[in-house]
Amino acid sequence: MNLFTFMSRNAPWLAAGGLLTFLSSFGQTFFISVFAGEIRAEFGLTHGAWGGLYSLGTALSAVVMIWAGSLTDIFRVRTLGPVVLIGLALACIAMALNPAVWALPVVIFALRLFGQGMSSHTAVVAMTRWFVATRGRALSIATLGFALGEACLPIAFVAAMIVIDWHELWVLAGVFCLAGVPVLMLLLRHERTPQSMAQEHSSTGMQGRHWTRRDTLFHPLFWFMVPAVLGPSAFNTAFFFHQVHFAQIKGWTHVELVAMFPLYTGLSIAAMIGSGWALDRLGTARLMPWYQLPLVASFLIFSMAVEPAAALAGFFFLAMTTGANSTLPNAFWAEFYGTAHIGAIKAMAAAVMVLGSAIGPGITGFLIDMGLGLEKQFIGIAVYFLISTGFMRIGIGRARLDLAP
Repeated sequence: MNLFTFMSRNAPWLAAGGLLTFLSSFGQTFFISVFAGEIRAEFGLTHGAWGGLYSLGTALSAVVMIWAGSLTDIFRVRTLGPVVLIGLALACIAMALNPAVWALPVVIFALRLFGQGMSSHTAVVAMTRWFVATRGRALSIATLGFALGEACLPIAFVAAMIVIDWHELWVLAGVFCLAGVPVLMLLLRHERTPQSMAQEHSSTGMQGRHWTRRDTLFHPLFWFMVPAVLGPSAFNTAFFFHQVHFAQIKGWTHVELVAMFPLYTGLSIAAMIGSGWALDRLGTARLMPWYQLPLVASFLIFSMAVEPAAALAGFFFLAMTTGANSTLPNAFWAEFYGTAHIGAIKAMAAAVMVLGSAIGPGITGFLIDMGLGLEKQFIGIAVYFLISTGFMRIGIGRARLDLAP
């Protein structure tokens, strides 16, 4: 089946996934950080204080995700999705109306839980459950919403802040989320796989079993994968969180750096689609152990780059893993542990990912304050990804023997 035929036959379900991933942008770091200056000025916060409150709210959302993520095994997307979007809308409005600094971690918690956490989690779990032979293709298409949000929303809202108060823009974000509710329900008026039929339609994992969350938690492969799940979320987030500081220490203008972001986004989309195509043909067992190696090259280049043009190579390698990270890990959990309990299993991985996005900026910021510059840190981060690749190679190499031929 060619791509056009696949998309036309599955358009409602792919569009539902894309809508959820796009709207998750309002709870992602790349969007929230657009308002960092206004939030700090509103509440009189230093960079460190703002970063600490942000990490606190994000870390709390990671804890709750362990429970909340398993709801995707119980409720249809048509039922759960609107609740998630309404929660995200209320969080956006709360950011606009919040009068107290003590409530900031609560607002951040809600934005991260319903946005980065549940909206994206619901989308990718749906794709892994609804599609089997074409799972990689479905994930690569549905997760284009992430790239579209990253490419469009920061630029649009920064431009809008020139003429519109930032509080009103958060209300507008909430309106967008609410507008997505009837659209999602319309797209899923005939949901592809009702949850009442999930058991009989689910695919098995290793040893031909339907793995539960408890089984997965006590299986060695899960722990071999934790560094790989944590790393991209922690250090990619940290890179963009400290983008202004990075440009300063390199002697570049911030504009020179962000001018490369559209190219990075385009390359990420290409890598996302390419990884989905490769996934359907080669499987995650062959691809996963190696997909983080480009990050090694990326952070080494960022460390040593002198001119802005040199950083383009860093963004090229960063995009390779960023794009693949949208498809391969999500399909990995389904392939190795089955889809009967994929929501609960994926929730644990999502919690690790969200936790990484909380601790990455905090750790790198603390080390900057302690006198260890970003350029030296980037070398250490490159070593980290070499180690995570080694862990994946060992864990997956052993576990793939238990996969059905």
